[in-house]
Amino acid sequence: MQIDFANLKQCHQDYKQEIEEGMLRVAREANYIMGEEVSKLEEELVDFIGGGYAITCGSGSDALLLALLALGIKSGDEVITTPFSFIATAEMIALLGAKPVFVDISLKDYNLDVHLIEHKITAKTKAILAVSLYGQPPQLNLLEAMARKYNLKLILDGAQSFGAEFLKKKDSLYGDIATTSFFPAKPLGCYGDGGAVFTKDEALALKIASLRLHGQKQRYIHQYIGIGGRLDALQAVILRIKLRNFKEVIQKRNFVALQYAKYLNEDSLVLPRVLKGRTSTFAQYTIRVKNRAKLILELENIGIPTAIHYPLGLHLQECFRGLGYQKGDFLVCERVSQEVLSLPMNPYLSEEQIQWIAHNINKRI
Repeated sequence: MQIDFANLKQCHQDYKQEIEEGMLRVAREANYIMGEEVSKLEEELVDFIGGGYAITCGSGSDALLLALLALGIKSGDEVITTPFSFIATAEMIALLGAKPVFVDISLKDYNLDVHLIEHKITAKTKAILAVSLYGQPPQLNLLEAMARKYNLKLILDGAQSFGAEFLKKKDSLYGDIATTSFFPAKPLGCYGDGGAVFTKDEALALKIASLRLHGQKQRYIHQYIGIGGRLDALQAVILRIKLRNFKEVIQKRNFVALQYAKYLNEDSLVLPRVLKGRTSTFAQYTIRVKNRAKLILELENIGIPTAIHYPLGLHLQECFRGLGYQKGDFLVCERVSQEVLSLPMNPYLSEEQIQWIAHNINKRI
């Protein structure tokens, strides 16, 4: 049995006619940057999450950078964040000359451990940048309370969780700003790079929209130092088509997760748990296993692909060596990074395929 990890080809087949007609329409109109498709997508994103403002941009990394710029994060500032995430989370902080201050994660959901944040706050701390890892939001109510208590800004990196909920509200509506990514392998993915920034604050929304266009307030008149961070119309038309069926896609991904939980042997593995009051988009289905390297090789030999999200904590990455962190500083992150293993996750996996994957894992652990 051959298993596809993300099955992007089948995803295209589902929307093939609409997407190809839409891309041809954009090509014929020759309106490739911004324009009506982008504006309509932003309106539809707002409708989907239930309020606020949506500003599309060129990538999830652009979205984070725009959020930090909009909130005035600058050289010398400190931003509290997680060491267990894709590098862009901390990279965008460092790119502005600010300092990522890492806080260890919770073993329950692999997100920031909110209870460890307070003692890391200093006079230089300006923001908390939390992540919804693997598709599940962190404790957003406690993060908001912490931000209010210390007059900090709260940014949610929702690159993996667009469409997830916390206490029956979309996670994109929490904090001062939330971001997401439309990278092809994300639950809602385009055919290249893409992202979006969300806020409930109109003034921030206007500033972000300007920042993504080199700080422009009218043609060739610039009020901020910004970036070239626009989403192109070809990506927008693809996302508009896929967004119409996105609720169903999330349901199917959750069904796949339930089937994994049904067939995998929880006595020998640590399975992901969706905590009370939350939903997940299951951007990844990530287990923890002790004999990871051996299992990866054996699964690869029978056609079951896997991935590691993520093998090395950000505090131990060479590019952050100057921050002075050492092995042993974040024990939960370091333990988890040695054990996590992402299994195939896409809405097209059948129960038979999942049962076969689980059977081959169970007999090897």
